[in-house]
Amino acid sequence: MSKPKMADPDDGLFKPGAKLRHIKTGGFYKVAFLANIEATLEPAYVYESLQSHDFWIRPKAEMEDGRFELVTK
Repeated sequence: MSKPKMADPDDGLFKPGAKLRHIKTGGFYKVAFLANIEATLEPAYVYESLQSHDFWIRPKAEMEDGRFELVTK
């Protein structure tokens, strides 16, 4: 049985350290890294709120569906 491919930080649209803005709420976040959801091995982003410093996890597909935009400043 072969081992499933784990998430690679370079596979994601958003790279570790990237600053993002949530389109709907206007909140700002910083990408920590790309990881895998344990139960499904689905790739997911771990990211930090720049307001509350809470950490969140969101599936890669959902994170990259247009609800976040990259902040270039």
